[in-house]
Amino acid sequence: MITDYDYGDVSVEREILEAVGAEVIALQAKHEDDLFDAAPHCAAMMNQYARIGRDTISRMRKCEVIARYGVGVDIVDVEAASERGILVTNVQNYCTEEVADHAISLWLALARKLPDYDRATHAGVWRWQSGQPVYRLRGRTMGVVSFGKIGQAIATRARAFGVEIIAYDPFLPAAVAAQHGVELVSKSELLARSDYVLMQAPMTPDTRHFLSDPEFATMKEGSILVNTGRGPTVDNKALFRALTDGRLAAAGLDDPEEEPAKRARWSPADNPLFTLPNVLITPHVAYYSEESIRAARVTAATQVAKVLTGQQPDYPVNAEALVAHAH
Repeated sequence: MITDYDYGDVSVEREILEAVGAEVIALQAKHEDDLFDAAPHCAAMMNQYARIGRDTISRMRKCEVIARYGVGVDIVDVEAASERGILVTNVQNYCTEEVADHAISLWLALARKLPDYDRATHAGVWRWQSGQPVYRLRGRTMGVVSFGKIGQAIATRARAFGVEIIAYDPFLPAAVAAQHGVELVSKSELLARSDYVLMQAPMTPDTRHFLSDPEFATMKEGSILVNTGRGPTVDNKALFRALTDGRLAAAGLDDPEEEPAKRARWSPADNPLFTLPNVLITPHVAYYSEESIRAARVTAATQVAKVLTGQQPDYPVNAEALVAHAH
């Protein structure tokens, strides 16, 4: 059972799963109760944006695996799945290059004031001053929040522009940071020292509103924020205040806090950030290239095929919890 998808069709998934004898049924669930009828009968469930919560999982009778198209499993109740002995899988390493490229693109576009210049020239204004002030990148400080594979790929790219790179990641061994020539600092030090903050944090109870009014108040005046991680890690109302009172120069977001793809209905009127010219917003596309989308689909479907045929999946999320529950 595929809960929802926006790839146009599910031929990639069908090819892999029908080869192991599975029947593929694809829904376009916009609310969790759209999954209730399917839950008792499915041997596996795959999801893109639809939430698979405890209410769905409690109805499952035969399900062996819940496979997420992507890295984040914040829209699967992993604990409920573990209690029922259901394996949860995700897809890793399929879009590291794309997300890092996208984060750097947002950063450079804002630092070089490309949107301002573009709007001006389209309106017939041909003046270097239409983007003033623009500052040199070399010698400035970039703070990377969350220094996993993507954070490391961002640092590798940013180094070519001559910025000093510092990072905040409470789970990262110091040796890994040293290997990348990056200084590990506390959250407060990163915010105080960075001219550019590039965030790549996953969604956990601890990272919700990781940046809000108190954090923006400590950031350097004129700094730039780029978030290519989960939308709700940044308090959008607080960000609006920081951008309109002049604390921040600009922000680039790959997903606003409300995460429009996860809503049944959405309008930019819901979020005042969409009214600001110094905010660049992309529709959760940092992960996207034709190649990465295909890799995510093939990998997610392969995880299901492996579990259904009694093999170990490549990317189990809750394997240890399952063992613990079994004992």
